Amino acid sequence: MTHLIEQSYDDKKISLNNSTKIEIISYEKGSKSLQFLAAIAANICVMAGCAMVVWSNPILLMLGEDPVNKENPLGRPISAEEESWIGSLPSMGAMIGSLFPGYFAERWGRRLTLLASIVPSILSWILIGTGRSIAFLYAGRFISGVVTAIAFAVIPIYCGEIAEASIRGILGSLFQIFITLGLLWVYCIGPYVSYTHYWIACAVLPIAFFVLFLPMPESPHYLAAKGRTEDVIKVLARLRGKSEDAVRYEANEIEVYVQKVDKKEATIRDLLKVKANLKALIITCALVAFQQMSGIGAVLLYSELIFASAGDAGISSALETIIVGLVLLIGSCVNPLVVDRLGRRILLIISGIGTGLSLGVLGLFFYLKDAAKIDVSGIGWLPLTSLIVYMGTYSLGLGPLPWTITGEIFSSEVKSKATGITVFISCFLAVVINKYFMNIATAFGQYTAFWCFGGFCIFSVFFTVFILPETKGKSLQEIQNELGGKLADS
Repeated sequence: MTHLIEQSYDDKKISLNNSTKIEIISYEKGSKSLQFLAAIAANICVMAGCAMVVWSNPILLMLGEDPVNKENPLGRPISAEEESWIGSLPSMGAMIGSLFPGYFAERWGRRLTLLASIVPSILSWILIGTGRSIAFLYAGRFISGVVTAIAFAVIPIYCGEIAEASIRGILGSLFQIFITLGLLWVYCIGPYVSYTHYWIACAVLPIAFFVLFLPMPESPHYLAAKGRTEDVIKVLARLRGKSEDAVRYEANEIEVYVQKVDKKEATIRDLLKVKANLKALIITCALVAFQQMSGIGAVLLYSELIFASAGDAGISSALETIIVGLVLLIGSCVNPLVVDRLGRRILLIISGIGTGLSLGVLGLFFYLKDAAKIDVSGIGWLPLTSLIVYMGTYSLGLGPLPWTITGEIFSSEVKSKATGITVFISCFLAVVINKYFMNIATAFGQYTAFWCFGGFCIFSVFFTVFILPETKGKSLQEIQNELGGKLADS
């Protein structure tokens, strides 16, 4: 017979079932404020990293002009080949940098790894700001990619592990919002200030991250993995805004979840031989592949060139770029409001259809203009409208959700390695697209590139419908059970 032990506290009741189940009915309301504050502070790191990556968008025009007319630290105009390297080196740095953040996150902790990113961040901006040769600029750009890899690899893990299931999707969606804020920081400042003021304005971001994130707690999952039970309880009490007694059951769940595997360090073999781990890896790699193959890197890095080649729309290409960035921000802010209500799958489906159709229309515009040689002056508004729809629907799903799902779909023992592989795949595809988009557009027409991007967006819809599991409202253990083909405990 089931034996129930009930222990009453002032504001809660704990029911322990010794045979199969432990249930807590807690009357402590608690607070989610610190979870939001910690996630926001952490995501300033990705805002700083994104600003590093797209720093070149408004600055390439300045570096390419006569230094007599514009402030140019190199003292000469840069070549087209140098432009391509300045634009693509951060992605290369991120691809290499993605190999080690997971290791440091397991050894040092998520919090300390993120805080340590301040060192390469400042080094990068010193090289960019004070260097007077292209080699210094290249080095700074490459290092900036390493910093971005740290943010992309660790922040989804951290936010996924500090969050309650009811707000995990919202906190995961902050990632895309802060990516967009990094873009807008660059787009709104870069064209209107000097080179020196521009890099200083960007260098402020990693410093702000360090100051704001310093007082935030470590992930309770990391503490549990290190056997620091009392610290797990204390951190959970802070994060949930409850007493230590009220979070003991959750702390026990986390410890069971983290320590159910062997104490030995997980290897790549462990990642590949366990069904749930392998399926999770395939899912996250596919999601970030669809994200990059949607053409987002090309749009963000070359938006001014795209608008300029489309012809006169009545406003400057710089202003059009800012408008697109604002739409991306608005859409990114909508995602957290609906992601834990509608779920991940429906938003990805809407996003895939919207981005695919808008890119198809944009490709049609350039086909009529460049291949069919038809006068398109009457529809000069179409490129901006297409990219507004593209950015709006991208920010609902393909932008934030691959990283949200990455932060919640892996088991604890392989999470850091799996996330590193996922980030590597994302960065590799970003390198390919960012470096060769203009080559493809020149050789085969921009319409060809946009139609290819649109095709991948539509393909992502079929992947979501037939393969991707829904993770909304599920605990990390329930997600693992589903991936492994097990029924959740009743």
